[in-house]
Amino acid sequence: MITQRDIAVAAVVVCATIAAVVLADSPSKPVMHSSVFEWDSLKTEPKPHGARREVFDSRVATLDRLECHVTTLYPGAAPHAEHKHPEEELIIIKEGTLEVVQNNTTNRAEAGAVIFEASSEVHGLRNVGQTTATYYVVKWFSPGTLKDKTD
Repeated sequence: MITQRDIAVAAVVVCATIAAVVLADSPSKPVMHSSVFEWDSLKTEPKPHGARREVFDSRVATLDRLECHVTTLYPGAAPHAEHKHPEEELIIIKEGTLEVVQNNTTNRAEAGAVIFEASSEVHGLRNVGQTTATYYVVKWFSPGTLKDKTD
């Protein structure tokens, strides 16, 4: 025999399931609108290889995620090992000299250079100068490329 308690428990379970499905399908971050990010307002996070400044990491009208950060590398340092990922990225060198490895080809890039890293191609960077190197990274995640990936 079904009791009122059974009906109440079933109703709570159904409501919780519906809420979970709706929340899972809805974007977790609001869409970023036109903005200005001042250098002095960026928080510096020390890293073993130098520092990182987060500029933004948000959904935008045409992308699931648009992320920008600034990396500063000590001489001889690399931010991480060579790697690849599905999103594309643009790197703009503010200061310093980088060794850029892309699919087993090595190039040298200096202040003002723009580097494009294509989807799923191996790439890596290293500061080969005598001073720190600082560069902006802009990564975009086209619709459908995020899936379970958040970084």
